Amino acid sequence: MPESPAEIWLKLECLQPIGSFKIRGAANAIRSAPPGAIDRGVLTTSAGNMAQGVAWMARELGVPATIVAPEHAPQTKLDAIARLGGTVVKVPHDRWWQALEEGSYPGIEGYFVHPVLDDAVMAGNGTIGLELVEQLDAIDAVLVPWGGGGLATGIASALRQLSPETKVFACEPETGAPLCASLAAGHPVEVEYTPSFVDGAGGKGLLPTMWERARPLLSGAFPLSLDETAAAVRTLAERARVVTEGAGALAVAAALSRRAGEGRIVCIVSGGNIDAARLAAILEGRTPA
Repeated sequence: MPESPAEIWLKLECLQPIGSFKIRGAANAIRSAPPGAIDRGVLTTSAGNMAQGVAWMARELGVPATIVAPEHAPQTKLDAIARLGGTVVKVPHDRWWQALEEGSYPGIEGYFVHPVLDDAVMAGNGTIGLELVEQLDAIDAVLVPWGGGGLATGIASALRQLSPETKVFACEPETGAPLCASLAAGHPVEVEYTPSFVDGAGGKGLLPTMWERARPLLSGAFPLSLDETAAAVRTLAERARVVTEGAGALAVAAALSRRAGEGRIVCIVSGGNIDAARLAAILEGRTPA
């Protein structure tokens, strides 16, 4: 892998208590709920990391948490949800995506926390942008993995106010890069989506309203191959002694590929919840399916 001409900084959200940035948005949304709203529990739709954030907060508040998860969700994340006391309901990917689009899942009680579109969730994510400005000056670009868009939108919203000269780029796996395709087309489009070890990012399309929210805030988006992403996971482990999941390595893959150019670049390492078998394969030089 070639060296990057940029000065690369890492925002290690993989070191959060649940191993992911998702605890920020989950905590803000649940703490901001109307009085009595969570008495019967909380509910979210998630492939794993938001589920852990919601389950963590539910455990702290002594209420049940139910998670609607896609069938391809990694076992490492499902096991973590169980350890936190959450109940998982597995559904096919298309049904899970429908629940994301509709912002509900009929038949299950609980206060619904949308993992992406909830304003309180995006505001919680935006605290990352606030911290970046407090901790580092003269940031040329921030690279953010894109799953549903709540992380990129939250960070970019904060930076637009506090550091408007900083560019924000989204990073997607090329096995499902609807934002890249939509930016190229000038309007939202759907793409073919293939599940991969980059389970926390990518998809077949953009969630409702996210296109209009994100488009004016972002300077562009980069599609990354699975090989590039696996190489970034390996580089982080070997050089920085940081364990990250596929989505968490997307920003580093983009920075090392020179797509983001030169200057001071911050990579959001969004999470570190990767299956041990997948990590082992990557450290051996292989790219998981």
